[in-house]
Amino acid sequence: MPNQNYSSLDNKRVYVRELKERFHFEQLCGNEQSLERYIIAPDINRPGLELSGYLGSSDLKRVVIIGNKEGKYINQFDYETQKARFEIITDAYTPCIIISSRHGVPQALIDLANYRNFPIFKYEGETYRLTVDLVSFLAEKLADTTCVHGVMMNVYGTGVLIMGNSGIGKSELALALIKKGHRLIADDRVDISNVAGRLICEAPELLKRYMEIRGLGIVNVNYMFGGSAYMEKSNLDLVIKLLPMAETGDVDRLDPHNDSFSILGVEVPLLKIPVTESKSLSTIVEAAVTNFELKSMGIDANQMFCNQVYDKIVEKNGEKNK
Repeated sequence: MPNQNYSSLDNKRVYVRELKERFHFEQLCGNEQSLERYIIAPDINRPGLELSGYLGSSDLKRVVIIGNKEGKYINQFDYETQKARFEIITDAYTPCIIISSRHGVPQALIDLANYRNFPIFKYEGETYRLTVDLVSFLAEKLADTTCVHGVMMNVYGTGVLIMGNSGIGKSELALALIKKGHRLIADDRVDISNVAGRLICEAPELLKRYMEIRGLGIVNVNYMFGGSAYMEKSNLDLVIKLLPMAETGDVDRLDPHNDSFSILGVEVPLLKIPVTESKSLSTIVEAAVTNFELKSMGIDANQMFCNQVYDKIVEKNGEKNK
């Protein structure tokens, strides 16, 4: 098989082997080496135009799915015509073909795939379901990613990234939140992916379920607090940055939510919380999340208060002018 060469595009890839293992496909053609082909496009190709012989807008870097419509169409042609059309979609750049057709697998495709050592899979199920699941899987695997230093929690169903300088108490705050019934996603390092405009957070594989608590060392939150203390992944909805009181600066006390934090091109609301010994940070975080959820529903206590103050001023000025 010729080497695939996508220049700078091959930084992120999913190997065909991963697809086979994830979806339990039945492999019809190709050996173990054929499974080393890789995918760089988070989409699929339903090759109606290619099977008709047209290549004007074809993208041969995508996984090809042949469903009932394509199967019925190609079965109209003789062996040689089928072979010529299948040569188009079994080149070195197409990762694999998945057959989810009731019309069987054309012999021309089997012969060509065996000759080229090209992977062909059979899927027993509806084509639409395969398409949805496959696109979702590839979008997540091939998403833009980054990592940040912090603690990721799910509080009342809201994904909260807690940031701050080393030693300020992020892990201790997370521990207090876990004891209140909230769920840990990642401690110390948070891997973040941009999946179709949504930020998805998780821990690196080695760090899943673990926390480091000063004075205790490494703890496994599942063993210590039960299975509900840990969550594999979460959306990122709110960033909370812990700051020493001296570094808080001039925060607008009536609208402290006017900052944002940019991650992978997505702006996330940022709330800065000053840290003092007398504060119960876990309670403040719970209140902050509740207030954030209320604002997302259009209930803004800050704005309501400002409106009441303004109405009162207008009322008093009106009485003076009488």
